[in-house]
Amino acid sequence: QVQVVESGGGLVQPGGSLRLSCAASGTIDSIYNMGWYRQAPGKQREFVASMTDGGSTNYGDVVKGRFTISRDNAKNTVYLQMNSLNAEDTAVYYCNVRPSIWTSAYWGQGTQVTVSS
Repeated sequence: QVQVVESGGGLVQPGGSLRLSCAASGTIDSIYNMGWYRQAPGKQREFVASMTDGGSTNYGDVVKGRFTISRDNAKNTVYLQMNSLNAEDTAVYYCNVRPSIWTSAYWGQGTQVTVSS
């Protein structure tokens, strides 16, 4: 079993920055892919960013150039540095962890990010 816990959400002003963290624990030695999704009120969950254990990254179009994903493989932790935040970034951010390409993914409970003046 894998536990996924996000942290770092909160209230930030437009143009500000925030850093999210996600730690995975449990019966895992390494994790193939770790990533972030978000869901705003009344909208579908959308892909934000992901990173493999080999360092390959992918970003959703709406966050390219503003968000940066990174991870610490030794700690099974992934980070999301969010810059130039705007109101459209307001959402619950969920961490997604896939231990290997042959296993299902695990989700965290989510952390709220609110961008408002």
